[in-house]
Amino acid sequence: MIEIKDLSLRAGEFRLDHLSFTIQSGQYAVLMGKTGRGKTTILEAICGLRRVEAGQILIHGQEVTDWLPADREVGYVPQDLALFPTFTVRGHLEFALRLRKWSQTRIDRRTDELAHQLGIQHLLDRKIVGLSGGESQRVALGRALSFYPSVLLLDEPLSALDADTRNEMQELLKSLTELHDVTTLHITHNQEEAKALADCSYTLVISSLNPS
Repeated sequence: MIEIKDLSLRAGEFRLDHLSFTIQSGQYAVLMGKTGRGKTTILEAICGLRRVEAGQILIHGQEVTDWLPADREVGYVPQDLALFPTFTVRGHLEFALRLRKWSQTRIDRRTDELAHQLGIQHLLDRKIVGLSGGESQRVALGRALSFYPSVLLLDEPLSALDADTRNEMQELLKSLTELHDVTTLHITHNQEEAKALADCSYTLVISSLNPS
């Protein structure tokens, strides 16, 4: 569950005030709104990359407003994916697990499991450079899910894909989030994408989120 209570955020000259909404455990929620309305800022606040001015962020009933990002156990796929050009695909899937000091046996098992679920077994030893958009998205998604997060945040993950690849990734996202039982908040401008994926959706207006 993600709970945002009376949250106030600032990003440069932009600010959001008195923001409140709840996403139930296991739900796939979609956040929509015009460019510049603060959608990415909200995701950054939830995962701990953006400091809040007031209010509370709770994950599964635990207030995490002042926690460090690594302590929140939130998976995040930014819009630019933030993949490391010097890493192999395997290196990306292993990255968060090594930070958490998993044993090599567990890392190998989890990496193989994710690669199978994502259909990228044949890419494990490839570098990121030269991967297609869909392949890169799968790698970024695998990195975000690798450590079994309870919450997954996706910032326009399908916006740069062609229609066929977008449809394929929509099906993958829905199946993986259900398989992992992860509470998901997904930003998109695409209404068809929202309809295909969302259990609930919100539209961001000037200073609040209104369920739609």
